[in-house]
This record gives sequence, C-alpha cells and structure tokens, in this order.
Amino acid sequence: MESTLVRTWAEIDLDALTHNYKKICEKIGKDVKFLGVVKADAYGHGAVVVAETLEKAGAAYLAVSSIDEAMELRLNGIKMPILILGHTPKEQVERLIKYDITQAVSCEAKALEYSAECEKLGKTLKIHIKVDTGMSRLGYICAGDYFSIGIGGMANACTLPGLDAEGIFTHFAVSDEEGEAAEEYTKKQFELFMRVINGVEEAVGRRFKIRHCANTGATYKYPETYLDMVRPGLLLYGYGEYAKKMGLEPVMSLKTNVSTVKIYPAGTAISYGGIYVTDKQTRMGVIPYGYADGFLRSLSNKCSLYTEEGSAEQRGKICMDMAMIDLTGKEKVDVGSEIEIFGKHNDIDAMAAIAGTIPYELTCAVSKRVPRVYIKNGEVIEKELMLRM
Repeated sequence: MESTLVRTWAEIDLDALTHNYKKICEKIGKDVKFLGVVKADAYGHGAVVVAETLEKAGAAYLAVSSIDEAMELRLNGIKMPILILGHTPKEQVERLIKYDITQAVSCEAKALEYSAECEKLGKTLKIHIKVDTGMSRLGYICAGDYFSIGIGGMANACTLPGLDAEGIFTHFAVSDEEGEAAEEYTKKQFELFMRVINGVEEAVGRRFKIRHCANTGATYKYPETYLDMVRPGLLLYGYGEYAKKMGLEPVMSLKTNVSTVKIYPAGTAISYGGIYVTDKQTRMGVIPYGYADGFLRSLSNKCSLYTEEGSAEQRGKICMDMAMIDLTGKEKVDVGSEIEIFGKHNDIDAMAAIAGTIPYELTCAVSKRVPRVYIKNGEVIEKELMLRM
C-alpha cells in the first residue's frame, strides 16, 4: 500500500545492503557461508525486500525469530533456507516441514516434542541444535558439571526419529565489547562450543553440516570463529564502529519534512513540561515525527537532526506525532524542506549513544505508519506501508 501523505519515511538503500554483503563476504572468504539475519522485519528495514536482495546476492541462509516471520518470507516468494531462532509450538511442525523451514532446538523437551510430531506425520524436520555457552538465554546448558548431560541430550536429539540435525550453533554475549575481560569471555565461549561440537559429533558418529557462532563482533574481531557460516546483524546494515572501519554504509535513512515554522520571542516555553525556554527570538520548525513513529522520548532536548544548512537542535519534549527543531539562522529551511533524522549525514550511532541504547533499537522502533521506500541505482523501486486501509 502506498501512503498519500508525504510525512515521514524511511529510505532503504539496497545498493548499500548489497555493498555491505559483498564486503563482509570478502572478509570471511569464499568457503564460509553467509546467514542474513532478517528477524524483526529485518530490524525495521523490511524483511521481504531485504531477503530478496540477499537471495539474489548469493547468501546461503536467512534467520528469523518466529514461524510468522518465516511464513511472511515463504508466502512472498523467498526460496532460500530459513532458520527460526526462537520457539515454535509443536502444533506448527507440519507447517515447518511443508514450507521447508529449519527450526532451532534448544532443549531435550523440545527435541522430543518435535520428534513425536514428525513420527505422527511420517516426515522429517530439519533442525539446528542451540548451545548455551554463556549467553544464559536459550540453548542446551553444557558448562561445568552440565557438560556430559548436555552432550548426551544433544546427541540424543541428533538421533531422534524425524529430526535431521543439519547444524549446531551458539551465540556470543560480549564479542562486540572491548577489553581483556570481554575477549577472554568470548574465547571461553568459543572453546566450550568447540568441545561440545567434538563431543556430540563423536557420540553420533558424524559431522554437522553447518556449525555457526560468529555474530557482528566475532565476524569483525575473531576470524577463528567463522567455522562454516557467519551471521552478522548490525554489520550487514552498516551501523556501529566495525561497520565504519570496514567501509560499510548505513542502509536506512529516516527522513521527514518541516510542516510548520513559527517565530517565538525570548522566554517562550516549548512543548510539554516547558523543559526548553527560548533565550532569544527563535525560529522554530515543527516536524511530523514523534514517539509514535519511533522518535524515542528519551532523546527530548538532547539530539539534533540534519538540514540542508547543517544541524538543527531538537527542542522541548518529543510529542506523540511531532517534535520541534530550532531553525534560527537557517532561512533556507522552510515548510516542506527535507530533514534527515538519521542516515548518511546524521549518524545513528551518535543518536543511539545519546539515548543510551544501540542503533538496532532506533531502527526497530520505526513504526508501521512510516513508509519504507526502497531505492536501487538511485531510483525508487518499491514502496511499502504496513497500515491496513
């Protein structure tokens, strides 16, 4: 669906996405597979179009969080392998098999449930074993006294009827952080993962086809962790310090325009709570971008946006549907002028740091009423609006 209102929009640069993919592939080498993480609507970038782009570029796998996300891709023509990283109820096993979707298995109970469903159907489900090496979230526990129990449980999952254990994976907790402690923790996680792989493979008498653990931080800093496949998230979309060091480009540029300009005298309180008061005659612009669109209220009166005449400070509390920016001295910036919230000219990493968060939260926060505009070779090739009308 296409919006009839020019309000706030997100430009998704598919050339930047392809560029980033190719640069990462150059780093990991031709013998290592690439998994594109497209969960959470590709972190707000649009899962279907991002998946189409990665499929054409030659990526080996995609990863999503749920069966609903996987089905969105399948029903929109995506043919390549898809791994569900989160939980899927046993009642959905038939759909997983029908649509050739790979399921993560994180504990013995789930393995048994999935196997029982496969036996009823007389069919086989492809799975990847999830190992908890220190993220303390999902996965078979295998550290310390749990090692033998964990190995036994994973080996059992690999031999249960109806389950095809294609892969095994873990997730690093601090690979993107600096310092000796983070490095030591990551290396301990990797060493444990390798011990687990060796133990399970020895127990079942065969090698896993795909072993993977390298997220963004590991893809950049720990080449020994590449194994058979990497799955960088932030790096693919061109955000973070590692992306800058690799010459990657931000894929999303969030833009809006000026809807109103007003002149206020000194002493005027701006927006709710009056946390900003003008200290001189001030030319104030109103933009149709608020916290309902994804503009975190925690950024109120702290950040700046980009205009054709440079940075414009955001003033006062961010409202649900709009926010105010200081256009004093920027006479060329008027009603209808384009404003970049973040993107190629206004660093999302800096904005995320001000908010005390990560770039992912800002891109994921971009709401469904903000149209995604997909650009390739400098031209708009598709527009997407998630609102039902």
